[in-house]
Amino acid sequence: MAPALTTTETIAYLKSLPAVRERAEMVYAKAQEGQLKHFDVDFPKLNDVAKFVVALIKRDHEPSQIAQIPPHTRLRHFDVGQVDRLGQLVESWKERVETVEIVRRLVDLVVVSVLLDAGAGDRWTFEVKPDSFQKTAKSYSRSEGLALASLAMFKEGRFSSDIHRRHQVDADGLCNLTLESLKEGFQVDDEKNPLLGLEGRWELLRRLGIALKAHPEYFGGPLRPGNMTDFLFKEGSDRPSRNDKYVVRTESLFKVVIDGFAEIWPPSRTTLNGVSLGDVWPCDAIQNPQASPDSTDHYVPFHKLSQWMTYSIMEPLENYMHIEWEHSNLLTGLPEYRNGGLLIDLGFMTLKPNEEERGLENYKRNALKPGQPAVEVVPMFEPSDPVIIEWRAMTVATLDRIAVEVRKQLDLPNLTLAQVLQGGTWNAGREIAAVSRPNTKGPPIAILSDGTLF
Repeated sequence: MAPALTTTETIAYLKSLPAVRERAEMVYAKAQEGQLKHFDVDFPKLNDVAKFVVALIKRDHEPSQIAQIPPHTRLRHFDVGQVDRLGQLVESWKERVETVEIVRRLVDLVVVSVLLDAGAGDRWTFEVKPDSFQKTAKSYSRSEGLALASLAMFKEGRFSSDIHRRHQVDADGLCNLTLESLKEGFQVDDEKNPLLGLEGRWELLRRLGIALKAHPEYFGGPLRPGNMTDFLFKEGSDRPSRNDKYVVRTESLFKVVIDGFAEIWPPSRTTLNGVSLGDVWPCDAIQNPQASPDSTDHYVPFHKLSQWMTYSIMEPLENYMHIEWEHSNLLTGLPEYRNGGLLIDLGFMTLKPNEEERGLENYKRNALKPGQPAVEVVPMFEPSDPVIIEWRAMTVATLDRIAVEVRKQLDLPNLTLAQVLQGGTWNAGREIAAVSRPNTKGPPIAILSDGTLF
C-alpha cells in the first residue's frame, strides 16, 4: 500500500495535469458500473456521437485538409468571418518590434481574452464597426463576440498603464481598470445588451493584476503575462534542441499558468490548508462513505481555464519562437458546455428524473428575476452543483474515447485531441444546440454564470 501523500504533495497532485484525467477516469468507471448519482449513460451511443463528429469534420474539410486542422485554441475565435485579424495585427508590428516582443504581445492578448471567455448569456452581442475588412457593421455573440471585444479593448490600450505602449497588458493597467471602462469596451447596455457576469469579469482582471505582481519570477520586467515567453524560452534554450527547435515541457507552461495565475480565483473556490486549488471540486460519485472528513480522494480537478489558456499560449510560441512541446498529450479535453452538451443532446448522457425536476425548478426561480428571458426551458444549476461536477468529469473522460473513435473512422492515428476538439466536438456541440434550441442556441443544461466559471 502506497504511503499517504502529505498536504503539500496532495495540493501539487490536484494542481497537476495527470490528476485531471485520472480522477475523470474514476468517475467514468462508476458510470460503467451504473453508479453515477445524477446521470444515466447509454454507452452504445458513444459510437453515434463519434459518427456525428466525423460527419461534421468531413463536411467542413476536404480529405487532404483534415490532418491540418488547427488546434482548438482561443486564436480561432479572432478569425471569425474568415478575417485574419491577428495576422494583420502582427504585420503592423513587424517593422517596429522584434519577434520575441510580438510573441509577448500575443500572449498578453491571449491571457486576458481567455479570462474574459466565460458564458456571455443569450442576449449579449458585440458589434464590429465597418473597416477595411468588412464593409458593413456586424454583430457577434458568445465566444467569438467576447474574443473580438477583448481584441478591440487590447488595441485601444485599456489593459495597459503606458500610453506609449498601448498594445500590452500590464499589472498596473489591470489593477486600475474601471468597471465603466470594461462595460464600455463590451458595449454593455443593462437593458438592451446585458452581459452575464460583467462585475465578475472585472474582478477577475483586477485579480490578474495582483497575480502578476505576486509572481515576478514569471512575469517581471515590467509585469506582463507575455513575459512568460522569456521564462519558457530559457528552458528550451537550456535543453538539447530537436530538429532546430527548442524543446519545452508542456508541464512547464502549465505550471506557470496554474501557479502564476493562482490569485485570480475567487475565495469561493476549493481550498486545502489555505491554498486555493482553483477549478477543483468534490464529486459525490467517487466519494467513499467511510473516508475521513478531510479526505480529498473524491476531489476532481478540471483546470479548464488553465488548460484552455495553455493550449492558446502554446500556439504563438510554437509558430514564432520555434518551440516544440513535449508531453502535450497530457492536456485533456475541455469540460465546457459545448463538448458536454453534445453528449446530452445526442443521448449519451441523460439527467436522472429527480435531477431534471430539480433543475427545472431552478430555472423557474431564475426566470422570475428581472431581465431573464422565458424561452427554451432547460434544467439549471449552480457551477458547484454535483450535477455539473459529474457532467464535467464525464465530459473529460468521454472526449478521450471520442477522439480514439474519430481517429479510427478517419484513419488518421496522429490526429491530436486538440484537433478533434476544434474540427469536431466543439463545433458539433454548438451545431446540435442550434438545432435543439434555435431561439437561444444554448446548452441542454444551463449554468448560472458569475463570469468566473469557464
